[in-house]
Amino acid sequence: MDNKTKELIAIGASISANCQPCLEYHTAKAAEYGVSVSEIKEAIEVGTLVRRGAASKMDKFAASLKKVEIAENIKSDSECGCTKL
Repeated sequence: MDNKTKELIAIGASISANCQPCLEYHTAKAAEYGVSVSEIKEAIEVGTLVRRGAASKMDKFAASLKKVEIAENIKSDSECGCTKL
């Protein structure tokens, strides 16, 4: 894999990892290797889509765990379960 491709991958990974120092470093390195501004923008867009997709799935998963936890804490119909919080 050539250095340009590696830096474009690193740019996308930096975005998806929410790492600003990484993004700054890898965009500068990419420019040194001759990566165009439009290619950098595309890598940023891909990383953003990955991050959004992963965050959405994690939010849904976390919400499902909360529901399970709440259901396990409720003893009977007469209790609301709030005493277990």
